[in-house]
Amino acid sequence: MRIVMLGAPGSGKGTQAKLLVEKYKLPQISTGDMLREAVAEGTPLGRQAKAAMDAGQLVSDDIVLSIIQERVTRPDARKGFIVDGFPRNLQQAEALDQLLTALGRPLNLALLVAVDVDALIQRLVGRRTCLSCGQMYNVFYAPPHIEGRCDACGGRLRHRADDNEETIGNRLRVFETQTHPVLEYYQQQEKLRTVQGVGEISDIFRALSKIVDDVKPSSRSESRTDTIRAAFAKHRAVKAREDAAARKKTGSKARRKPAAKKKVATKKTAAASGSVKKKVTKKKVVTRKAAAKKVAAKKKAVVKKVAAKKPAAKKAVKKKVTKKKVLTKKAVARKVTVKKKVAAKKKAIVKKTAAKKKAVVKKKQAAKKKAVRKKR
Repeated sequence: MRIVMLGAPGSGKGTQAKLLVEKYKLPQISTGDMLREAVAEGTPLGRQAKAAMDAGQLVSDDIVLSIIQERVTRPDARKGFIVDGFPRNLQQAEALDQLLTALGRPLNLALLVAVDVDALIQRLVGRRTCLSCGQMYNVFYAPPHIEGRCDACGGRLRHRADDNEETIGNRLRVFETQTHPVLEYYQQQEKLRTVQGVGEISDIFRALSKIVDDVKPSSRSESRTDTIRAAFAKHRAVKAREDAAARKKTGSKARRKPAAKKKVATKKTAAASGSVKKKVTKKKVVTRKAAAKKVAAKKKAVVKKVAAKKPAAKKAVKKKVTKKKVLTKKAVARKVTVKKKVAAKKKAIVKKTAAKKKAVVKKKQAAKKKAVRKKR
């Protein structure tokens, strides 16, 4: 079973991917983790990725796809795999499809964990991570017993600098604009399945597992198609190598064409050429005035065609301009609504945090009073 996980930042797709890995015993192909491993191990691809990162650039799609290809061809990925964190746009989705079909291992399923924008903002703003053990908390849904400390190891909790309303809003807008075409792409292939990512983790995982079980192909048919596709891919690769070797041998020398046989002029051909010459001489000689008239008529016809095309072209341009105006108005309206929602959420969060702090202060004061009373 070959699956790709899709979802906005904070949707919980990474958590669900790990649970699916445990249940179905499939390797998780997380592009971010694989890039970090390649850089740490110092592989050729890792060195290329490190050079791009050191220069402050994004790692190219070619490097990421090469890393995916290397991981997919390992023995533990024969039965399938789960891709997480890739693709992020339509170009990457098409490139991934081409790669996997060439390897004889196309995707079976695209799983989308869908979450409402307001819920995503609250999740990401309230997210806290333990610096020691990596345990995650949320001040709204699952807060620690002691504020700022991990329940498991007592380590200090960290709030990521990019987990604020402004950056989260930007990330969500990028996801909507770039990843929406990816969802349509998999929808057209009838591979997309959606699960609402709100509620208990176990309930979401149960819904995802049901979809995987329903779509999961039979092992016999899957292995058979895999072997056929792999055989075709191998054949194409061998042919490509042979063609490259043949080109090296021949080099830039073009093959010589066999010399054309000279035609022997017979009496018949001579007679035919004579008759052609006679026909040419019999043709009427076109005067200069007639030629000028023809040229003038052609110019008039061209002017008429251009005059007829101009209004149609102007109408098409006007239609495009009006469409663009409508689109820009909609985009502006969306931005305004998103900003309003973010501002409202920000106020609500500030109020909640202030209320919580007041409650904590009151509790501490009450505890101190009790302690003083006991001492007396």
